[in-house]
Amino acid sequence: MATSSDRVARELQASLGLLFRRLRQARVVAELSQPESTALSSLGRNAPATSADLARLEGISTQSMHATVRSLERRGLVARSPDPDDGRRMLLDLTEQGRRTADDKRDARADQLAAALRTQFTAGEREQLLVAAPLLERLAKLL
Repeated sequence: MATSSDRVARELQASLGLLFRRLRQARVVAELSQPESTALSSLGRNAPATSADLARLEGISTQSMHATVRSLERRGLVARSPDPDDGRRMLLDLTEQGRRTADDKRDARADQLAAALRTQFTAGEREQLLVAAPLLERLAKLL
């Protein structure tokens, strides 16, 4: 019997929602607020980008993203440069310090996941999660 798409959607929504909330609650870069941390990660994946691009990607207002980016700039984590194709626009990118901070954050979260996987999951369960990971990524890109 085939599994209902509605059931799978609900189960994924509940389990992944809990996972992401737990990862967000465990602050690994204490000096950054949640919006700053999210913007830094997004910029690390999507640079160079404008503030409006990042706001769209994160589903927040442009004004909120501008405030967050200004804070990251003051901390020396983000730098602006003119868009070579449109001089009216400014592109954002991570500074070297910003890249190190984003890498540290990502590595710390991966370490948290690895520790839980190593101590609380069997080798077979870890293999199932490894097989599921590309499917979850594909699903995320469709939304």
